[in-house]
Formats: sequence, C-alpha cells, structure tokens
Amino acid sequence: MPEHIGIVGCSAEGAALCYRTICLEGEARLGPYGHPEVTLHTHPLAAYMPLLARNDWDGVGALMLSSAGKLAAAGARFLICPDNTIHQALPGIRARSPLPWLHIAEVVALEAAARGWRRLGITGTRSLTESEVYPRALAARGIEALRPGAAARARIDEIIFQELVRGVGSAAAVAYFQQVFRGLRDEGCDAVVLGCTEIPLIMSDANSPLPTLDSTRLLARAALQRALADEAAIPS
Repeated sequence: MPEHIGIVGCSAEGAALCYRTICLEGEARLGPYGHPEVTLHTHPLAAYMPLLARNDWDGVGALMLSSAGKLAAAGARFLICPDNTIHQALPGIRARSPLPWLHIAEVVALEAAARGWRRLGITGTRSLTESEVYPRALAARGIEALRPGAAARARIDEIIFQELVRGVGSAAAVAYFQQVFRGLRDEGCDAVVLGCTEIPLIMSDANSPLPTLDSTRLLARAALQRALADEAAIPS
C-alpha cells in the first residue's frame, strides 16, 4: 500500500496546488481515481504572518511541529511542506519532528542537476530569496544560485502577499515576473526557480523567458515517489 502523505500547509493556494497535484498525478501510477492517502493541516496564514515579519523561526517551527503532530496522529508516514519560506525553520525542528520530511529545495536541486543546469535564478518571498535555503541546497549539487536585485525582491514579495496567496494573478504581475526572468537570463541563468509555491499559478514554461522549476509540483511528485516506495529518486 502507498504510504500516507502528510501536508503541512501555510498558505491555502500553495497547499491546494500541491494536494491537487498529488491526487491528479497519482492516477497515472495507481489507476483510475487512485492516489495515496493524503492528510493536510494548516494553521491560518494569519498565525504565521507576525512570526515571518520578525524572522521568528522558533515560532514558525512551533507551528510546523503542531501540524506535524496532528498529521502523525492522523496516520501520515512522512511530511511535506508546500511553502518555501518556512523551510527556514525546518533545520531547527527536524530532530524533534514525529515524522521525516522531504525538503522542497533539495527536491528542486535534484531536478536541476538532472537537467544539467548550473546557474539558477531564485524567486520567491523576500525572506526566502535572501535566505540560504536554495543556495545551500543547490551548492550541494554544484549549482550556483543568483538572486534578483533588492527592488525586484521587494516587488515580488508584495505581489505574493497582496495577490498570489489570495488567488489573484494580475496581468501586471505576470509582466513583472517576465521582466525579472529576462534579467536573470541576461545574467547567465539557465533556468529560474519558482520558489514561492503560488508563483506557478501565474508563471510556467509557457510564458517564461527562462525554463522554470515549479517547486510546488516537483515536491508533490517527489511525495508520490516516496509514497510508492520509489525512494531512489528522493534526496536523503
């Protein structure tokens, strides 16, 4: 039997996209209407926002552990978190977690290495983009990370929290991401990480000047592989 997947959510849109991907793509592996058992728990994003504003990673980690405990009690066998930003708290809680986690940046780095990409642009919230979550995971596989400039980081952060987490994707937001991606391409990037799990709602290979790494769907597919005991493809 496939392993039960636990999803620790943060924002609704990212968690929903991850959940839908697991369920819809599970059918290809398990037959009509099939997918592993999935349980999702989210604290309100309002509980996370003040902690994120003051970089309180202990507080963020406490919320993640709370979700982890609920998911373990529900029968999940391992955890994923379709939110890149709060992965900054993951190193501080992994040893205390009741269940093992897949790390979203490690999954993305594995895919980038498989495609032979050597320099990636990183996009996401300002907190995520300015952190070492992606540079560390990419460097472990010999891949360079490049951040957009400060003004772009601030504007992307605004788009994420004012639009994307609320399910809004304006034409102006798409145009701005395309402008940033062109700049990353001009600086020698092979591809760009969609390092906020809502960015894939408006950006993809179809409208991006650079190939994209969709962190949300890549994590969902890694969870499917893990649930089906196809662990050779999952980073340790």
